[in-house]
Amino acid sequence: MFRRGVLFLSAGADDEVAMVLDRQSEKAGKPVVRGGPGAGVFARLALVLLILAAIITLGYQYRGYLPDDILLAILGLFAILGVFFGLAVLTGLVQLFPGARQNHFAGPFLDQYPEAVVITDHRDRMVYANAAYGRMTGNEGGGVPPSLESLLSEEPESSEVLYRLTQSVRAGKDGQEEFRLTRALSGRDGDTARWYRLSSRFFPVTDSRAHTRNYNIWQICDITEERQEQERYFKELQKAIDYLDHAPVGFLTCDSDGKIRYLNATLASWIGIDLAGFVAGTVALADIVDGEGMTLLETLGVEAGQRVTETLDVSLRLPSGRHLPVTLLHDVTADRDGRPAESRTVIVKREDSKGSGGAGATQGHFFDDTPMAIATLDRDGRLLTTNTRFLAMFADLLKREDIGRGARIASLIDENDQTRVSEALVAAADGQGEIAPFEVRHATDDGRHFRFFVHAASGSGPDTVALVYAIEISEQKSLEAQMARTQKLNAVATLAGGIAHDFNNVLTAILLSADHLLLQSRASDPEFADLVEIKRNANRASGLVRQLLAFSRQQTMRAEVVDLNDVIGDNRMMIERLTGGSDIRLTTDFARELWPVKADPGQFGQVVTNLCVNARDAMPGGGTLTISTRNIAAGEVAALGLREVPERDFVLVEVADTGTGIAPEVLDKIFEPFFTTKDVGKGTGLGLAMVYGIVTQSGGFLHAISEVGTGTRFLILLPRHARAASEAVAAPKDHRGQPIAAAFSEGNESDNEAPREEDMDLTGQSAVVLLVEDEDAVRRSGKRMLEMRGFTVHEADTGVHALKILERLEGAVDIVVSDVVMPEMDGPTLLREARGQYPDLKFIFVSGYADDAFAKNLPDDAKFGFLPKPYNLKQLVAAVWDMLREG
Repeated sequence: MFRRGVLFLSAGADDEVAMVLDRQSEKAGKPVVRGGPGAGVFARLALVLLILAAIITLGYQYRGYLPDDILLAILGLFAILGVFFGLAVLTGLVQLFPGARQNHFAGPFLDQYPEAVVITDHRDRMVYANAAYGRMTGNEGGGVPPSLESLLSEEPESSEVLYRLTQSVRAGKDGQEEFRLTRALSGRDGDTARWYRLSSRFFPVTDSRAHTRNYNIWQICDITEERQEQERYFKELQKAIDYLDHAPVGFLTCDSDGKIRYLNATLASWIGIDLAGFVAGTVALADIVDGEGMTLLETLGVEAGQRVTETLDVSLRLPSGRHLPVTLLHDVTADRDGRPAESRTVIVKREDSKGSGGAGATQGHFFDDTPMAIATLDRDGRLLTTNTRFLAMFADLLKREDIGRGARIASLIDENDQTRVSEALVAAADGQGEIAPFEVRHATDDGRHFRFFVHAASGSGPDTVALVYAIEISEQKSLEAQMARTQKLNAVATLAGGIAHDFNNVLTAILLSADHLLLQSRASDPEFADLVEIKRNANRASGLVRQLLAFSRQQTMRAEVVDLNDVIGDNRMMIERLTGGSDIRLTTDFARELWPVKADPGQFGQVVTNLCVNARDAMPGGGTLTISTRNIAAGEVAALGLREVPERDFVLVEVADTGTGIAPEVLDKIFEPFFTTKDVGKGTGLGLAMVYGIVTQSGGFLHAISEVGTGTRFLILLPRHARAASEAVAAPKDHRGQPIAAAFSEGNESDNEAPREEDMDLTGQSAVVLLVEDEDAVRRSGKRMLEMRGFTVHEADTGVHALKILERLEGAVDIVVSDVVMPEMDGPTLLREARGQYPDLKFIFVSGYADDAFAKNLPDDAKFGFLPKPYNLKQLVAAVWDMLREG
């Protein structure tokens, strides 16, 4: 690396080094520091003297050949040049030895420089070393100092440092490292270890001939005392940290985000944190301070650029689930924007102060730790004292320092409830024993409710008139409202179901009678058009009945395992036709690998279509209608904020619009039957009631979120179906088992249509039918219609009567068509009794309710047909014909 035997050069030993010093000084704006005249300067001066001597000699030898006047002219010229040169030297225009004026300064300056400096050339030859380097290496007397290589290569640590820095400067980079030697470089301090700092700097030098040479400047200094001072400081710091860690109180610091940056060992042991594994910023202050305590900390009023120190009584959460009562001496500063910046907190266990506080201090702890908010008031309703819970309850309106400023309790509650508080204060001041508790609302948040208990304060101080105990009942009021709404819907559903059942009987009789008259009339008869109109309106009425049954969750459902993406996709064409237009854009966002659900695909198609039609009506000026699906895992249900939804896996279908939105006072009523915001004659008010009933009957949940002027979102949550290995997802079908081709529209007559008459032979039947129906009009119409088709019909008005007929006919009955709900004996009981004697007897149940409503009362292997009410002639005959054909 470095060559040995390099001469120690004094200041000014090399012209190029002097030039470098010139350039560096000029860049820094400082006086030029350069060495004295070099060998090149003396050579040029000698050359000039030789030339002058040669000219004089030639002139002397050939003086005879020159005329006197020419010789005098030449001598005069030299005299003028000499005088001019002398004047130039005297005035400083010409310097015989550039830098000579600074020779007296450069050498002493560099030699007095406190750090050792060595300059090496591009071949690592040492071209300069100052006096400090000589003293460091023990060569103050002017001897040849050792090179850096020979000086630092004896110990591994220093040689490695020298090697790395050498490679760095060769690459044109500056560097600096520190190393430790077991002895001093001068060898005079014995075996005392020393610390050194070695710096390297690379710089190129360009001479007057435009030749560039690379030089390296090395600085080495003894930093042993600096290191010793650092070690002393570190030991003192460690001692201070040790004192702080083992102090009898806890201590922590937090950043502006509330993250703990430091905590001492005492606090760590209290709250169960392992300091060895603690990482700054991973634990927040809110993780160890309970919610009410954090509310107090967040309500400290700190002005921009100010610092506040406050004493607070809070509780810390322990890993065991228990709470540790403590007192915080909390110091926090605010930034220029008024936001809390860093904070420092001293924490003292409150039980530690029992010796000084006695029983009074213990009672104060109970006062602050009670879960009930407590405050004392004077006659004017000003707050005198409050506990922590009270401050936390009204933290958005009340700060701790407001208590001393005479804050009034009236400013915390709604102005409509302030009269109750005033009356209670008057009663307490008069010493009234019993003051009935009352409810009040928050001053700014109508969703928050409180129950106040006011008592007269006796012996609590001269100014104290009343004690107020407050409990927040917002959750309870919300649950009460939800329960009342649910009970109201259930009551209406029960009523609607009963009405629908009775109305189905009326409609069935009307439809059968209309069909009977239509069969006996011709199209040219004057009453034919009226009969058609009667049937059309009866069909429309049957559609309303189906909606009522859907709302009451009593309609017929054909639940299948389906993929809701497929169901919505099959209904998309119908949805686009009903909601289409250039001003409404329909978008879909279907989740991949959507979980299966068990639902009636036809009914669910009606649900989505109905919601889309409502969204269309809510966007008269156009907008965007979005239908999206996604899976909701059990752990994500709580984030939806729906209390009634249990934590299990759901499939979410969301129908969102950008329409006018729904007002809050209307939102709670939209699922009630016959409630509508449309004009008279433009809506029945059963659409959303039907949607609610279908979703609920499918085991799901329906929730509406709306904001006036922004839009509405309907969330449908259906439980995930755990499909067996052999169970496949069914294709969407309607209630007749046919693929879905259309969705719900009010008054759709096709729902009441039977298979076409040309597809089956309905005449020539000789089967015996037992018709069991408690409604006389329905039974008579049904008997007449079946007899017209060739059936032998026996009729009974109850199940008991039907059993007697079977006994009289000795079981010679091919099929029983029975109502479900009848007096004395219902349809399922009739089936069990009749099958007990006649196992092969065929049954068809007729009901306006869903078949699964009564199927659960039958044996699992019971086979029967089902015909929903209301029905017409074709549907009745087709149901009997299909059942008989099964054989």
